[in-house]
Amino acid sequence: MQRWIEESWYRGSWRTQALTLLLLPLSLLFCLLVTLRRWGYRLSWLSSFPLSVPIIVIGNLSVGGTGKTPLVIALAHWLRQQGYHPAIISRGYGRRDESVLQQVSTESDPAEVGDEPLLIARESGAAVYVCSDRVAAAKEAIRQGADLILSDDGLQHYRLQRTVELAVVDGERLLGNRLCLPAGPLREPPSRLQSVDAVVINGEQTSEDNHFPMLLQPQPLYRLDNPQQHSDLADLAGKGVHAVAGIGNPQRFFDLLRKAKLNPILHPFSDHHQYNNDELRFEDASLPLLMTEKDAVKCKGLAIAKERTIWVVPVEAELDRGLQQLLLKKINVETR
Repeated sequence: MQRWIEESWYRGSWRTQALTLLLLPLSLLFCLLVTLRRWGYRLSWLSSFPLSVPIIVIGNLSVGGTGKTPLVIALAHWLRQQGYHPAIISRGYGRRDESVLQQVSTESDPAEVGDEPLLIARESGAAVYVCSDRVAAAKEAIRQGADLILSDDGLQHYRLQRTVELAVVDGERLLGNRLCLPAGPLREPPSRLQSVDAVVINGEQTSEDNHFPMLLQPQPLYRLDNPQQHSDLADLAGKGVHAVAGIGNPQRFFDLLRKAKLNPILHPFSDHHQYNNDELRFEDASLPLLMTEKDAVKCKGLAIAKERTIWVVPVEAELDRGLQQLLLKKINVETR
């Protein structure tokens, strides 16, 4: 069923038109409710909370993967280079108890903190806090010394007032059929992009005002059981590999491998999937297995990590100079 729904969102065909029409009344109702909710905060009918430091929100309109996590990591590194001490807050989707406020360490259990926050903590070098109450998470981060907050996947969390809003859009899938859930992939109507400070297009050049490109560049591979051992995608060119991706848009990972001239056998899993050993014991065990960093944080403790060769494929976001200038202008005004 999920496959049919996603096909209707992004690859509309005669087979899925009936499903879209069936779900359209629910989408119109959903769109109305989220619009009313947003205006409730804008008109102060619902309470929102300002904080003493700049808040940069990174989010998207579409469900599923658009490239937010690499962008958050890149922003954290860049902001530290600018002299800031950023902290990152996240809901920690999929963890056991999302209401618990917790600081993420590099050795945290992904089941307790969430796979994306754990990856961000390991790669960004910044303090990361998870809680469904983002105001509480941000206050704790400030108490611990943060002078700027990055709110991961926080675009629709209006209780926390923000200095800058960044919306990330997949340059390949864009906004799909441009309909709200459930007939389409959108959490808010497309017009919402007109009110954000910047739209970051993952993988595409753009000339529109306040639209900035972001390229994800693959980095040297490392072994899951021995991160000090490295390799390159070029070393596997022309060879068959097992490709594992449990992310919002697995196709982007598979396309990256094909672009590097690998011959991947595709193993897509649902976003935030919790793996077990048997799921990764594929028939042709002689082929190397490649997976995303987000999957790797959940698989490091599995026995299969020592049974076979598993390579992790990191990617790094390149920030556009224009986006950097916009952010500095916004947050410097805030801190004057």
